[in-house]
Amino acid sequence: MFEDRSDAGRRLGARLAGLATRPVVVLGLPRGGVVVAAEVAKAIGAPLDVVLVRKLGVPFQPELAMGAIGEDGVRVIDDEVVRAAGVSEREIETVERVERAELARRAARFRGDRLPVPLEGRTAVVVDDGVATGSTARAACRVARARGASRVVLAVPVAPPDWAARMGSDADELIALSTPRPFFAIGQFYEDFSQTGDDVVAALLEEAANPVARQGDPLDDPPVAPAPVDEELEVVAGPVTLSGHLTVPDSALGLVVFSHGSGSSRHSPRNRYVASLLNGAGLATLLFDLLTPEEERDRANVFDIGLLAGRLGDVTGWIRGGGGLAGLPVGYFGASTGAAAALWAAAEPGADVAAVVSRGGRPDLAAARLGGVAAPTLFIVGGLDRVVLDLNRHARAMMRCETRLVVVRGATHLFEEPGTLRSAAALSRDWFVGHMAGRGGERLLAGGGFQLSTR
Repeated sequence: MFEDRSDAGRRLGARLAGLATRPVVVLGLPRGGVVVAAEVAKAIGAPLDVVLVRKLGVPFQPELAMGAIGEDGVRVIDDEVVRAAGVSEREIETVERVERAELARRAARFRGDRLPVPLEGRTAVVVDDGVATGSTARAACRVARARGASRVVLAVPVAPPDWAARMGSDADELIALSTPRPFFAIGQFYEDFSQTGDDVVAALLEEAANPVARQGDPLDDPPVAPAPVDEELEVVAGPVTLSGHLTVPDSALGLVVFSHGSGSSRHSPRNRYVASLLNGAGLATLLFDLLTPEEERDRANVFDIGLLAGRLGDVTGWIRGGGGLAGLPVGYFGASTGAAAALWAAAEPGADVAAVVSRGGRPDLAAARLGGVAAPTLFIVGGLDRVVLDLNRHARAMMRCETRLVVVRGATHLFEEPGTLRSAAALSRDWFVGHMAGRGGERLLAGGGFQLSTR
């Protein structure tokens, strides 16, 4: 089992470490495959791009693939399915015309004005979150070949036992971490196999294309200056040391500490997207793992809100106790169960939290502490996440501090629908900036190991 696509990508990246010395480009299949591919590209130090393909569904049974198409005019047809379904060439052309229009839309959405990463003379590593029928993966390999790749490697976390026979000769090498039996669907091997939104894919590709100059909102905001501090670090939390990622823009207004939900980590693509938008508005961010790898093996720890809140409080104390970070106002951003931990920690005596944002949060898990929260709190909930919306309404009624509830139309719990994550991130940005910019105190001049600060 993989926790999620990021976990699968890290494991797959470790398997592909031997490619780090070759001229390689990693190509992710959207949308979920790009999340896996982003981790692979980091692990082997290779450029990341998207390889665009679309399934061709049987007209009267669109979930059944009769083939796939890709960029550069690539088309793969499953003759056996076409014969069995009695599909005519004209029907195939009709389906293909619709899918090619969607292919062009996705190319513009994901790459924007950027050109595809050149593949001539390089090894193309095609990555997806898994292989089922193999038609889209085959088309992706053919696209890579058509763009001049000298060698094509297809790498996935999981595939059926007979996948090599399905793939034929479209790839020079096939790599799967697992080929379990029985195999019914890719999702059965992931704890979290929720859909990945277009916003997440676009943000990952933008970050990979320009890893130093972090963009705020990739659709609306102008580029921001490179962050002087953007690094992995070890965070002290009581008796344990946790892994974190700190980004500090120059003259930061404040620091937002992220408290992720169950089954997630500092690598969460959704939280990283939100963090990039906050960085673009002049806010420092710290994403850290709430538990050690050993603690994560006990699933009870993932839902121990008191333990997680304690970790958040310990990390906040660590921030305030050393270096140039000590003078910054601190805010908490919590998602799902992480929002309960953020509210619990904010209610502790002397917490002095400037603002809290809960995205799709479970504040009911911190119900006994809500009355003690003094920090201005923003609740962001998807309009289609009706159970959680009711929980947030009840929680808000229990609080005595400044609160606001914003419902994002058309969004479900994970904000995976187009545009919804961007809306949540923009709301978070405005809330933190509005409650941090006027708090005074020291403002950080990031640089030299973020040790300098000024009034």
